[in-house]
Amino acid sequence: MADSISVGSPEIIVQLRRSARARRMTLRLSNATGIATLTLPKRANLTEARLFAERQQDWLRRNLAKRPARTRVILGQTISFRDISLALAQGTGRNVTLQDSLLQIPGNPDVAGRKLQGWLKAQARIDLTAASQFYAAKLGKPFASISLRDTRSRWGSCSATGALMYSWRLILAPASVLDYVAAHEVAHLKVMNHSAEFWHEVAKLKPDYKKDRDWLRKNGPSLHALDFG
Repeated sequence: MADSISVGSPEIIVQLRRSARARRMTLRLSNATGIATLTLPKRANLTEARLFAERQQDWLRRNLAKRPARTRVILGQTISFRDISLALAQGTGRNVTLQDSLLQIPGNPDVAGRKLQGWLKAQARIDLTAASQFYAAKLGKPFASISLRDTRSRWGSCSATGALMYSWRLILAPASVLDYVAAHEVAHLKVMNHSAEFWHEVAKLKPDYKKDRDWLRKNGPSLHALDFG
């Protein structure tokens, strides 16, 4: 079977995914990437998949229209950082420097976005390491390692071996939201599923987690919409 199909005009590309566990077709739209994925039962054929996707075309278009437009990050703009807004300005010397709410980025303005991204990753590693250590100590469960990626489908993960992974874009969210994701992933060191027991552990680590989870669900797509080149 093809890896994707297109429906409507202008066309919408729908990724196809087979699952031996699927009992019916399900269509999902990623909040982070805007990619539509149609999961199919093992015996479903391409014609059935196309007909199903076409019937869901109005739903797809409505939800795609709600997504924030992708924005290229350039000097002169402001971006969110922890709990403040940073103004991006031309800097001197070799290093990115932060003075109050002014972030100065030296060098060629055409590559300022990439330099900024590197700086943000470094800040994210500092904050996420500290938050993970804090919650792991509170839980009484050590983690094995921390890595940062620019993930689109999840904000973090915890492997069975205790390896934590986070999206570096969490540094663009309020500090409390970054803390929530750290608490969430650290809780998986004790409970690997999303059962009631798991959420009980999250609540013990961060009692006010629900407001941060709601913020991320509502505003997460805007963090992914920033293009650092």
